[in-house]
Amino acid sequence: MLKELKYLLYLLVITLFFFLSLKYYFSDDNKKNSYRSYKQVDEKIINYSQNIILLKSDTVDIVEYVEKTIDKNKKNYNFWKLINNNE
Repeated sequence: MLKELKYLLYLLVITLFFFLSLKYYFSDDNKKNSYRSYKQVDEKIINYSQNIILLKSDTVDIVEYVEKTIDKNKKNYNFWKLINNNE
């Protein structure tokens, strides 16, 4: 008899937990608070984006192209050709 009452109590507590959780989650107060928080986050993003400092790009002509005529005796290797030659 006590075992059945214990299971009944467990079932009642679990059911009550789910019921109250869902009731709170779908309540109007919770929906209002969530929409308010979303709105506040959007306002913060807009404020921060207006205060961002933009840096000037300093990457113009950063790449220097080197002529290949510096070392004419150096042999050119292609990776795939080296693998095929070893077979």
